[in-house]
Amino acid sequence: MRKLLSLALIPLLICSGCTHWANDSWAGKDKAEHFAASAVLAAAGTAYANNQGRNEAQSRSFGLLFSVGLGAGKEFYDSREAGSGWSWKDFSWDIAGAATGYSAYQLIHNQ
Repeated sequence: MRKLLSLALIPLLICSGCTHWANDSWAGKDKAEHFAASAVLAAAGTAYANNQGRNEAQSRSFGLLFSVGLGAGKEFYDSREAGSGWSWKDFSWDIAGAATGYSAYQLIHNQ
């Protein structure tokens, strides 16, 4: 129960410092950049953890959280007053890219 409560509070805490929200579309050059960067970061993070002797679940968790954490950090940086604003659309593309990068790494690594 404690973990569930803390997970529910994370988005609230992250966005509590947001000064404004982005008014952007679902498609665009920056969305492809978010997707590609997150895919590369997830694959690299998974490979790093795997090479450090972690099991598959630990490697997966590290790779995905590394990528998504950096994406959230970037959105938090954008949410400052001088930034472009927090974008849930960018963050969604970050998550999709992280999942794709991890999957691609697993396909290549397990052949």
